[in-house]
Amino acid sequence: MSSALLSYEEAATQVAAFAAQRSRSNLRTERVALVDASGRTLAQTLVADEDQPPFARSTRDGFACRALEVSALGFLPVAGATHAGEAAAGPLPPGAAWEIMTGAPVPGGADAVVMIEHVERVGNRIRLLPPRAIGAGENIVAQGAQARRGDVLLEPGAALGPAQIALAATCGHDALTVRARPRVAILTTGDELVPVSAKPQPGQIRNSNAPMLAALVAAAGGEPWVLPAAVDTAEALDAALAEAAQADLLLISGGVSAGKFDLVEPALARRGAQFFFTGVRMQPGKPLVFGELPKEGEALPFFGLPGNPVSSAVTFLLFGATVLNALAGAEPQGPRMALARLTAQVKSKNGLTRFLPGRWESGLPAGQVPQAAAVQWQGSGDLAAFARANCFLVVPEETASLAAGDLVRILIY
Repeated sequence: MSSALLSYEEAATQVAAFAAQRSRSNLRTERVALVDASGRTLAQTLVADEDQPPFARSTRDGFACRALEVSALGFLPVAGATHAGEAAAGPLPPGAAWEIMTGAPVPGGADAVVMIEHVERVGNRIRLLPPRAIGAGENIVAQGAQARRGDVLLEPGAALGPAQIALAATCGHDALTVRARPRVAILTTGDELVPVSAKPQPGQIRNSNAPMLAALVAAAGGEPWVLPAAVDTAEALDAALAEAAQADLLLISGGVSAGKFDLVEPALARRGAQFFFTGVRMQPGKPLVFGELPKEGEALPFFGLPGNPVSSAVTFLLFGATVLNALAGAEPQGPRMALARLTAQVKSKNGLTRFLPGRWESGLPAGQVPQAAAVQWQGSGDLAAFARANCFLVVPEETASLAAGDLVRILIY
């Protein structure tokens, strides 16, 4: 391992390569109820149990007919009606129409559905209002148009969101086999930390990093395991690392800088750690450490995150979430990035890729670039600014400033 600091891009490339290598290493699965499957990774093949749709169905309220007959613009008698949930009617008589509701099965022989607002009805007869025209297949989804029985609809590794859950429900699954959530040990370090419920004494602070990282882990699909905070002694760190060996991923917050009481790297080295890198040319997050610890079975990946809370959050979002996603068995993916247009100048310094708290507008019309602006902050310990922000502006290391109107990458959280 070189002692030179990696650029952000170099570090991201290394982490992505590691994640791709480990993306199929977690073979543990579990069965969960369909209503609890959101955000999980599918571990089974989802197959259509029948044609989708299982019958030709109407997509509009109107009248099933033969397109050629209704297009002649003469009146057609209405031979019957079918509501959604009813069985399909018998064959449509020649020269007739059939009243039908959205989602109802189309009677045999009909090849189109004319919308109710496009016809004139007189008694029990209808005709297409000129100059309307309709062609075969309009407002009908044919049986099996979406999938045929036995078709593979989802492969293992698919992320389960609302659409995938609805698809599984359509196929009759009230439970799914998914990848087990990776267990992520969260170890915060430092003599200054006290529990959230405690009143800090002079020089002490409440441990905000543990619940913050637990929330980030849960949002990224992991099972957070918060270990007791470790004081700054070799003995405490050795004991904590021994306990954390049961995890699938280890996040250590604090103690990774170059100070007298930054004891995490020596503790990791005592356990035989392999270090992939120990520092990145970025701010916040420069002291980031990445490697793996030997243990029975597959080695335990770890990140040594800086202790300042914004630094811990940024480095997890950029790197930790990528590895966690892979350990969950999902398709490898990097941090959630987007492009936005700055509304005001952003000043920076050369030499480090900077991630500045910012706010961006989402939900704009398709094709419109969102706008973003920096949030005033007081450094990587400023949790109030972090709470006001909803993204980080990414300022490349060779850039000293960005002007209003410039496009900028943003890291979304």
